[in-house]
Amino acid sequence: MRGDNGAPWGSRGDLPTDLELWLLGVEVEVAPNPPRRPQDNGVVERSQGTGKRWGEPWTCDSSEELQRRLQEMDQIQRQEYPSVAGQSRWEAFPQLVHSGRVYTAECEEAHWSLARVAANLAGYAVRRRVDATGKISLYNRGHYIGIIHRRKDVYVMFDPETFEWVVADHEGRQLSRQPAKHINREDIMNLTVSLRDKGTQEQ
Repeated sequence: MRGDNGAPWGSRGDLPTDLELWLLGVEVEVAPNPPRRPQDNGVVERSQGTGKRWGEPWTCDSSEELQRRLQEMDQIQRQEYPSVAGQSRWEAFPQLVHSGRVYTAECEEAHWSLARVAANLAGYAVRRRVDATGKISLYNRGHYIGIIHRRKDVYVMFDPETFEWVVADHEGRQLSRQPAKHINREDIMNLTVSLRDKGTQEQ
């Protein structure tokens, strides 16, 4: 799935978002667009521009009316408007009507894989700055590394065997291991991995 870099598709550029973790679990890879390069996704960008012109959102009285109008414009653009040798896109490219993969909630429940998510996370090594209280932030949650390490840059990796965050300094010395409590099936499938804990001030 090709995605933009803003929420909910993208994050600060290091760890996958909740949505990306869920997609990984159902074997769907997210291919991000290069930042500030709309021409690399020109077909979609042009389609959005056409939808804006045809849908005239500035004349809508509510978000519901805008949604209905955009859906109508999408249908006209794809299924009725002559685009390819007098045919609509729907007629010219019938294979794009469906991906060929049937989705059901039951299939997702049976085949969604936490192991695929863990294997993907294991490929990341992200940098964090320890704050003045000795904490770093991962998915909007504070992890105490130690006051002795305040103001230091550290590197965080995910251990797929123990489901822990492994924190090391720039020379590779391990400083801490922290349980990755929110990397679990329930939180990922509910898209609540990065939900801020109540009362925390971590960013």
